[in-house]
Amino acid sequence: MNEPILEPFLRKLRIGRMLPIIKKYPECRLLDIGCGWEARFLREIEPHISKGTGIDFKAPEITTDKIETRRAVLSDSLPFPENSFEVVTMLAVLEHLDNPAEVVKEALRVLAPGGIFAGTVPSKAAKPVLEFLSYRLGIVNPGEIRDHKCYYDRALLVRILTDAGFCHVQHRYFQCGMNNFFVALRA
Repeated sequence: MNEPILEPFLRKLRIGRMLPIIKKYPECRLLDIGCGWEARFLREIEPHISKGTGIDFKAPEITTDKIETRRAVLSDSLPFPENSFEVVTMLAVLEHLDNPAEVVKEALRVLAPGGIFAGTVPSKAAKPVLEFLSYRLGIVNPGEIRDHKCYYDRALLVRILTDAGFCHVQHRYFQCGMNNFFVALRA
C-alpha cells in the first residue's frame, strides 16, 4: 500500500514520542490498539517487549515469537481478559472511534494494576492543517482525515481518561501543538 509522502514522517514522530515510555517497561506485554495495516509500531518496539499484540480492522496476519495481530473492529469491547497487558498504546486512533470513551474504558480493563495507557491524538489546532495537507496538497491520506470524528484538547482528553478510571494523567502537546501526547496510569 502506497502512503502519501508525509505519513511516514508523522508516524516516525509518534513512535519517537512513545519509545522512551516503552523502554521504561522492559519485557512488558503490550497491546497496540489500532495497530494499522503493517503494525509498524509493534515491529519497531519488538526488541523492547516480551509480547506485543496489535488489534485493528485492517491488521495484517502477523505471528512471530513476540508479535501477533488480530483483525477486529474497535467497538465497545476488546477481545482480551482483564489484566492482560502492562502497557496499552493507541497512536492516532482515538480520533477515528465512534465510541472513544468505551474503548478507553476497555483499555483500562485489559491493563494490569500499575499498567500504563499511552497514546497520541490530533489536537483541535491540527484540523485545518491536516485538511490542507490532505485535500489541497495530497501529502496526507484524505480518507484518514475524512474519518476523523473528533479533535482533542487537553481538557477533553483528560476528562475521557479520568472518567474511564485512569489516574495520574500526564499530557503534553507536541508537533507545534498539533498533537496530544498522553500517559495515564491504572491504579
